[in-house]
Amino acid sequence: HDKLRLTRLGDRQGAWLQGRGRPSCRRPAELHHHRRLGQLDDDTRSGHAGGHLCDVLGNRLGKRLGQVAAGTGVDDGAVTSAALEAGGHRAEVLYLEAGDDVLVRRFSETRRRHPLAEGSDVKSGIRRERELLAPLRGRAGRVLDTSALTGHELRGVVREIYGDQEVAGSLQLNLLSFGFKYGVPADADIVWDVRFLPNPFYVPDLREKTGLDQDVYDFVMASEGAAQFSDLAWQYLEFTLPLYEREGKSYLTVAIGCTGGHHRSVTLVEKLGKMLKAKEIAAVVRHRDVQR
Repeated sequence: HDKLRLTRLGDRQGAWLQGRGRPSCRRPAELHHHRRLGQLDDDTRSGHAGGHLCDVLGNRLGKRLGQVAAGTGVDDGAVTSAALEAGGHRAEVLYLEAGDDVLVRRFSETRRRHPLAEGSDVKSGIRRERELLAPLRGRAGRVLDTSALTGHELRGVVREIYGDQEVAGSLQLNLLSFGFKYGVPADADIVWDVRFLPNPFYVPDLREKTGLDQDVYDFVMASEGAAQFSDLAWQYLEFTLPLYEREGKSYLTVAIGCTGGHHRSVTLVEKLGKMLKAKEIAAVVRHRDVQR
């Protein structure tokens, strides 16, 4: 069934990325966006994808290559990685996933039959697929949960990760707010819980607003412990970011959670984003559950 591998070679030699996604993890939108980024789309299902890509690199595009998107089957992932590494490139897996209920809904909306489903039981196909892809997920350098992302939002995330050739090889910092009631983000490297702060949900005038509204932001930041948490979070990142980058980490996702992902976590992500910007440190800010 349909799997996606995204491969990238920056202007400097190295930094190959491979990604695969489950059938309804927004693959068409992502692949379309990679085409717009000027990548080569080799969406064959050949078992010789690794050799083909190396031929393309060595003979057709050479150093002018920007990015490549190629699709193959599950079983030849290790072979393709080995072929790329044998050619002097570093291979890394980007794995796309989504929650079971989200995948069921997407299959229903598109009226597509899950290739591993027994009859009309889509969930059985999804469970079987998770089992088949478990080894691949274990090799992933980055796991991206698309459950709460629209096609437009996914394109934005892909653009932030892959669209800037000038920062190839540097650490990509992502700040993500979320609600614990909807689950901890699968792609989070660091998770901070801010449920110790007073909840604006219980203030009638603030209940229907979010941390993107100034009065909610002011309420949260005026709470005891909010300013100190922000300072400690900044100190942690100031200390660890150079160390993560020194160790070759390409992506770091810092997730800050509250109960519903509307007020406290959104405020603290916004605050931390402003602090990083003031220090001229680039970060991608996302609010996973703010519209739920």
